Amino acid sequence: MKRLFILLTVVLLVVFSAGCTGPTDDKAKQPDTEKKEPVSVEARSREAILALKNDDMEKLADMVHPDKGVRFTPYAYVNTDTEGGNLVFNVEQVRNFPNDNKKYTWGYFDGTGEPIVLTPEEYFKKFVYTADFANAEQTSINKTIGTGNALENQFEVYPEATIMEYYFSGFDEQYQGMDWQSLRLAFEELDDNWYLVGIIHNQWTI
Repeated sequence: MKRLFILLTVVLLVVFSAGCTGPTDDKAKQPDTEKKEPVSVEARSREAILALKNDDMEKLADMVHPDKGVRFTPYAYVNTDTEGGNLVFNVEQVRNFPNDNKKYTWGYFDGTGEPIVLTPEEYFKKFVYTADFANAEQTSINKTIGTGNALENQFEVYPEATIMEYYFSGFDEQYQGMDWQSLRLAFEELDDNWYLVGIIHNQWTI
């Protein structure tokens, strides 16, 4: 009888101890394996346009392709020549643009053929964010809106890219649309993220 009493006491103590510890929080122990929803190319492009608008090179650099860098093209034709072609900058070079006072040759001016020799800051003012593209009159995905006399080869150069275009048909009536401008951002996908590989400025050319 005494042994039975002791046995019942031990069983009750074990049950009571288990109850005090509470249920195991398996969810807390398990790593968060839930995948985040990938950002769309439209949303990524919007981020890039706002970074350009705000001169936020830190933000822009984070969107530059980590392996390919980003190529800057002053007019529609993308020149990939090793000598005299459009310049390609890597992530850290773009991040350092605000402190970079070196003058680079970015291409050649339409009409005169003179070399475009500018600092990054000067180039951005003249051949990147030349209008309020964050509030563009028209936008498109993989469809060319603004066209002039320059050859169009963006889809040949960037066959794996999705290209967003931001377009204004003109600003002053006296020019009858010859002052149109557009900015194109070419993105390639890598590890479920969209990265900039090309920034193409376009406008009416001779």
